[in-house]
Amino acid sequence: MSLHVFLYSAGVSSTLDSPPALTLDASARTVPRRRTRFLALPEARWALLATAAFLSALPLDFADAPGWTYGPLYAIAYLAGGWEPALEGLRALRGKTLDVDLLMIVAALGAAAIGQVLDGALLIVIFATSGALEALATARTADSVRGLLDLAPATATRLTADGEESVPVNRLSVGDELLIRPGERIGADGRVLDGTSEADQATITGEPLPVLKTPGDEVFAGTLNGTGALRVRVERDPADSVIARIVTLVEEASRTKAPTQLFIEKIEQRYAVGVVAATLTVFAVPLAFGADLTGALLRAMTFMIVASPCAVVLATMPPLLSAIATAGRHGVLVKSALAMERLGEIDTAALDKTGTLTEGAPEVTAVRPATGSGLDEDALLALAAAAEHPSEHPLARAIVAAARARDLRLAPARDFTAKPGHGVTATVDGRFVTVGRPDSGLDAEADTDADAEADAYADTDTDTGTGARMDRDTDVEGGTVVRVERDGALVGTLVLADRPRADAAETAAGLTALTGTSPVLLTGDNPRAAAQVATATGITDVRASLLPEDKVTAVRELQRAGRKVLFVGDGVNDAPALAAAHAGVAMGRAGSDLALETADAVVVRDELAAIPAVVRLSRAARRLVVQNLLVAGTFITVLVLWDLLGHLPLPLGVAGHEGSTVLVGLNGLRLLRESAWRRPDEGRPRAL
Repeated sequence: MSLHVFLYSAGVSSTLDSPPALTLDASARTVPRRRTRFLALPEARWALLATAAFLSALPLDFADAPGWTYGPLYAIAYLAGGWEPALEGLRALRGKTLDVDLLMIVAALGAAAIGQVLDGALLIVIFATSGALEALATARTADSVRGLLDLAPATATRLTADGEESVPVNRLSVGDELLIRPGERIGADGRVLDGTSEADQATITGEPLPVLKTPGDEVFAGTLNGTGALRVRVERDPADSVIARIVTLVEEASRTKAPTQLFIEKIEQRYAVGVVAATLTVFAVPLAFGADLTGALLRAMTFMIVASPCAVVLATMPPLLSAIATAGRHGVLVKSALAMERLGEIDTAALDKTGTLTEGAPEVTAVRPATGSGLDEDALLALAAAAEHPSEHPLARAIVAAARARDLRLAPARDFTAKPGHGVTATVDGRFVTVGRPDSGLDAEADTDADAEADAYADTDTDTGTGARMDRDTDVEGGTVVRVERDGALVGTLVLADRPRADAAETAAGLTALTGTSPVLLTGDNPRAAAQVATATGITDVRASLLPEDKVTAVRELQRAGRKVLFVGDGVNDAPALAAAHAGVAMGRAGSDLALETADAVVVRDELAAIPAVVRLSRAARRLVVQNLLVAGTFITVLVLWDLLGHLPLPLGVAGHEGSTVLVGLNGLRLLRESAWRRPDEGRPRAL
């Protein structure tokens, strides 16, 4: 029997307008939502009918109403919820296998045959609800995989000898030349022939900032072009694009992941065969020696009831479901009991960088006025923010946000101009202001001495204490340097960086303590940025510049070495690795729909430190499962031997069976206590 209870229904959805906006924000990086409605699934409709009938019959039964008032309702519950698992069980039987599905249906019918109609109906409802929720989980994951294909535009503008034409992307061929206008999604993997712009390719590489694209640079289908126009030559067939390969990887990983099962499911075949064979024996042997039919049937049904795996099933489910509920109260949504069990089995952690270990958006980390500029930090920041205010570039928004955080007044900007890939110019308080890359070349009249001043300033980086020269063209300490000029003279620089989350180092240390090995950093970002985050978080194994398939390869290499890998990520590019890992956790606040649906658990509040805590909680649940299985096994053994070797009265057998079920259920509910949750800085949880 599959009792995977799917408890997750929240997600971050986004809608892509047509034509796409020029704003390169997080919403542009997510997969368009296609969601299967719960009641669109036949399993859900049958389960709802069975549950409604059962809940309607229950109060009438307890109130000792006439049997004709609630009997038909119980019958509806049996039929609506039981026909499908019964049919599946019979199909399995025809294939010469016997599973717990059929055993539980027989047990439910047997309970009804000896007057325990309520018990049988409850088993049926549990079965039906579990199957419906599992079907929903499967459908939602398929929705997200299909929705990923919507990232790539339906048509592209192809350049021809006669001009340009709009063609479906599936008709593009290697060698075709495309015109990518500002704000459009790129239609195919290719290489820039002409033009300068920036592309938001977070869906592919996870990089937090748009990447400058100039002639000779590679671009990917489905990524969003910035404010410049590009001429691109197609270098891959659309069916073989990176975005298409992500879809294939997710589907293949989901199909080929090792079939981990709950403990009871691992022994269900042998158990089911054993119980059925024993029940038939208990019925047939006394009958062969002259016992009356009613007595033999009653004894066999008593045996079926006390040997049924209800207590064993509840031995497994309440601890795991209680752990799910406790994790949910603390902002971690675990999708199923199976997922909760997997989280406790991991012995290696692999982490994405952007949006996972880091905030996923740039912030101003340093404001450095140039010597002799006459500006202090606030004045420099206000000047830069005033010039950047009309821009929608992520760096511009970060600079403006930093100025507003300091309550600085921003002077109005006139004559604003943005040059893709370089920066902006504007007139602020009558002065000509340039904000951009150190090599922007926006002002051809710029004082050449400004470069020397920038170099000298970079060489005397006293704020960091490193004495390191700031790279004028790329980044410093994992940050991006922005040059601010006024009337052609350098007045200072700003440093922007995607900061590590406040609890990133704590999380890495907690996972190291749990698994005995340091986490692995897997990122599509450049090696320098990856190394900076790794240093800040204490991670030593760093693998950078990875495409989605490279992350999957890294995860599978670890698993081939005998490791059970937990992968934590947030983007579309992380989805294949989330699917391939033994357990996957997605960051929920800015996570893509595909990552949220593919992952086994979602950290809703983006608190990284909750990940080691939920792993500890899972391990506590697994310990309770073992305790419960011992209790349930003891009760079943005693009751079965009593029925076989002596005379077990049916009421006493039912009481013992239900008593063991209640006992293991209550024991499992211990994880609902607040003390069951432990963050890494609170020490290990008490033994349960």
